[in-house]
Amino acid sequence: MRAVVVIVVAMMLVACPKRVSPMVTGKTIRLLSETAERETAQLTELRKDLEIDTRDFDRTPHVVATGETPLFSAEGADVRLYGDEAASKGFSVDNLILIEVLGADGKVLRSAVIGYSDPVSQGRETIDNLGRQAFSFDAGELNLAPLLPERGSFRVRATVLDYFGVGKVSDVFLRVEPKASSSDDLRGQ
Repeated sequence: MRAVVVIVVAMMLVACPKRVSPMVTGKTIRLLSETAERETAQLTELRKDLEIDTRDFDRTPHVVATGETPLFSAEGADVRLYGDEAASKGFSVDNLILIEVLGADGKVLRSAVIGYSDPVSQGRETIDNLGRQAFSFDAGELNLAPLLPERGSFRVRATVLDYFGVGKVSDVFLRVEPKASSSDDLRGQ
């Protein structure tokens, strides 16, 4: 009888294969803390490796604030931006946030800009915008998942930049949420 049970269990395991991705649990990580409005001229730190394609203002952006996550893994999850830890509010920035995805070794893997800005370049490369050009974003509107490695640990570094007028940012949080999937749908496999 014991042999029959073992055979039946073995057949069930072989007969119904299912792709199982690692479980990602939902978590919220602070990326940036609110920084009050300050005039650009008062911001002395510069990102000299970047250039804003503008004819009217300073081409070298001023640093308003910075933030960085600890190492984490998303394993195919959505990683959306919010203005509060409860993931219920949007956020705002003047002018832009440079998002840099760093590998475990600290090397920049990908980058994008969020906010309202003329084109931003680093060396000869123009950095892509993530989402629409705006000063304010709805809760969860922006998903960082397309920038992130599919596997392994990484960090996200955010640098708020300004190049004219005033610079500021509200609180910004990352929310890691497993993607809704139809794992039982095996069509085409």
